[in-house]
Amino acid sequence: METKVASVMDTMPYGLYIIGSRSGDDDGMMADWVMQVSFHPRLIAVAFENDARTLENIRSLGVFTVNMLSEDQQSMTLAARFAQPYSDSKIGGRASGVTARAHHKLADGTFTRADNGCAVLDGAMAWLECRAREFLPAGDHTLVVAEVTGGESRRDAEPLTSRYTGWNYSG
Repeated sequence: METKVASVMDTMPYGLYIIGSRSGDDDGMMADWVMQVSFHPRLIAVAFENDARTLENIRSLGVFTVNMLSEDQQSMTLAARFAQPYSDSKIGGRASGVTARAHHKLADGTFTRADNGCAVLDGAMAWLECRAREFLPAGDHTLVVAEVTGGESRRDAEPLTSRYTGWNYSG
């Protein structure tokens, strides 16, 4: 039954977004589950794995950015850099005794900072600046409802989706 359900969920298209957060150093991760939930006030929801470093940063400081990518090779290359977890220890099947590495995905990238101090990627077609309002447990994820406090559309393009990349995130 679970295999059949996962197969169906693999066909659901998702947008691919880069979430910028901050702590002692900059952090960024790819998120698939992002959606608008309210017009007044402008609210979005983002689902984070419960053990995500970015979620820890957002719980600590209450702010993040959402960087929207476009359907092009530059965005595919950028998304691929953020597709891995911060820590290798989250990857199943690692050989025992292998030292877990930390991936500082913003280290070699070009970005500026939103007013809240989080990363706005130079390659993003658009971005939003957000302040977390609610943290809702949702199975193995936490749904963060956030108020949109700023943002900008930089160019008109088709947004990057899982259908375009061929990647899926259905667990």
